Amino acid sequence: MPNLDSKSDVLRLDPKGMYQLTADFPDQVAQAVALAEAASLPDWSARPDVVVLTGMGGSAAGGDYVKAAFDEAAKVPFLVNRDYVLPAWVGAGALVFATSYSGNTEETIASYLQARRLGANIIVVTSGGKLAEMAKEDGFPLITIPAGQPPRTALGYLLIPVLVACIRLKLIPAVDFASLVARLKAVVEKNRVEVPFEENEAKQLASESFGRPVQIYGLGSWQGAVAYRWKGQFCENAKCLAFCHTYPELCHNEILGWGNADNQSPNGWALFTLRDGRESAKMEARGRISADLIKEKAINRYVDAEGDSLMEKMLTLTLKGDFASIYLAALYEVDPESIDLINILKTELSKIPMD
Repeated sequence: MPNLDSKSDVLRLDPKGMYQLTADFPDQVAQAVALAEAASLPDWSARPDVVVLTGMGGSAAGGDYVKAAFDEAAKVPFLVNRDYVLPAWVGAGALVFATSYSGNTEETIASYLQARRLGANIIVVTSGGKLAEMAKEDGFPLITIPAGQPPRTALGYLLIPVLVACIRLKLIPAVDFASLVARLKAVVEKNRVEVPFEENEAKQLASESFGRPVQIYGLGSWQGAVAYRWKGQFCENAKCLAFCHTYPELCHNEILGWGNADNQSPNGWALFTLRDGRESAKMEARGRISADLIKEKAINRYVDAEGDSLMEKMLTLTLKGDFASIYLAALYEVDPESIDLINILKTELSKIPMD
């Protein structure tokens, strides 16, 4: 089995540098802030009825984080749309962010065209492609981000411009980005490959996940959004099935599924609960009691956010999961960048004309 304390073992099947892209995430966030603050945005004085981010996969992931910021402090609702079509209630009073790393995501292009027909204000975040061409032709604001890496490693480029634009439009409060970058750099320093297993949380998470199905629980709504990101990273990078859910909803249904969980996986499960550390007494009790009920079925570990602001908490937790997924890929001896099944699916879908 690969040794996670051996840099050569961790990087042996990582020819596209997924580990390094993960370690460079704080710098990506800083660069994304500079790009977004330099972008030209119209002076839209009217507050939108609703803000929508439409995108898919890694290009939509940042929307879940911005939604958490809106839920915390905004006066208008925020929706993440992962589909070809927008909801019927999205109209001319909406602000729509169309985000696609490649600029060629067919679902995002379709929803962009719908938003344009509806007369909505649109801001495009992309590295290029057809979406960038349409934004330029249609006169919509375009925030161009660097190309050349897998979208799931470009969360900073896809999230931060939307966040900065919403701050500049006075829809949400300002974020201390310098503090955010410093917090992220601290997480990198504690989880980089040179840090030995006994002191490296991400390596321990990967080891506990190896050979077991992985379940990630969020101890609250924004924690659940990060759990969803973890699920995607474990699936894409480590090529293993992972699942996620959120408290308190899971206490009303999924908790019963643990009754036969040992019959589904002879090696047991790996359960990671993502938490702020400042949850209410009720929420803390839900996590504690649930963990006790299933302690014979799964390895159970709490993973704590770091920092003071919402974005610091969300992104420090995110980065820990990103590192864990890269180390788990090394244990499974798979290329973390490869997306062969997705490519096959896209090829088959390209044969079907758009409606």
